[in-house]
Amino acid sequence: MTIAAIVIAAITIVSVMGGRGFFWQRYKLKTRFSNVAGLKSGSPVRVAGMEVGSVTGVVFSGDQVDVVFEVNKDVRPRVTTNSTAVLGSVSLLGLGAIDITAASSGTPIPDWGYVPAGKTAAVLADVTTQASEGIGEITGLIKDMRSGRGTAGKFMTDDRLYTDLQKFIAAAGDVTRTIRSGRGTMGKLLNDPKIANSLEGSLTNLETMTRRINAGEGSLGKLINDDAFAASVTGATDNLRTLTDRLNKGQGTAGKLMTDPALFNQLKSLADRLDLLAKRLNDGEGTLGQLLKDRQLYENMNGAVNDVRSLIAEIKKDPKRYLNVRISIF
Repeated sequence: MTIAAIVIAAITIVSVMGGRGFFWQRYKLKTRFSNVAGLKSGSPVRVAGMEVGSVTGVVFSGDQVDVVFEVNKDVRPRVTTNSTAVLGSVSLLGLGAIDITAASSGTPIPDWGYVPAGKTAAVLADVTTQASEGIGEITGLIKDMRSGRGTAGKFMTDDRLYTDLQKFIAAAGDVTRTIRSGRGTMGKLLNDPKIANSLEGSLTNLETMTRRINAGEGSLGKLINDDAFAASVTGATDNLRTLTDRLNKGQGTAGKLMTDPALFNQLKSLADRLDLLAKRLNDGEGTLGQLLKDRQLYENMNGAVNDVRSLIAEIKKDPKRYLNVRISIF
């Protein structure tokens, strides 16, 4: 009877512990969380979803909380430095648990070692809080809309906005009916086959032009496809770049004009003198100025020229009268 009682007690203990094993079959580990809501001693510990141990202690460590737990030694190869521990839950009522990811690729964590903590999943309380905040925001939004705030609020409370929207819808309907009836440019484009054929012809011509360009026909086609023509354009560009470089360096007359201040000053002085001469001529100074401004002097010179022309004409008619040469010999 004693042996039977011991066997029954062992079976009962193993059933109650859920496969966690006896105390000599377990080893202790730790992890650290900033919040252990719902976690307490006796909470289950799971590896890859399988229950392999339980929490034995929850104590403060500064502003965080250290959780001590026991796990079956059979899972030691799976609880390694690459594993992470997160807070889980057994039910929706908030009963906590520790979920550890299995990672055989890392180094097994020794007794009393820390399992790295992972990102804590949202619990029911967090979801409830977020839902409450969302409901509060929706309630505030509805209040704003009822008070006429914002576009949606004005649309719900302002009759003028509703009337304007109705007018806009009516105008859009009129435009649609106008287009369908073939009136206007858009209507003709949609309903008149001649315009459609003209547009198709334009597209055909454009396609023909692009095909000729791709075939190397014409100047533009040669520019795109002829390497010699492209080389000529490149050469001209290089020559232009060389010319601008020489100008910037002050080479040649144009370059010196751009960069030599002495030459610039000389040209400016010459321009100033020409400007002064033109001004004096316009003011009637000097013989040329008087000739430009004095009408009487101009007429006198014009009359003298006419008299000289008349004299030359008379001499040509009767040269003996005006040219009498005598030669005497002593």
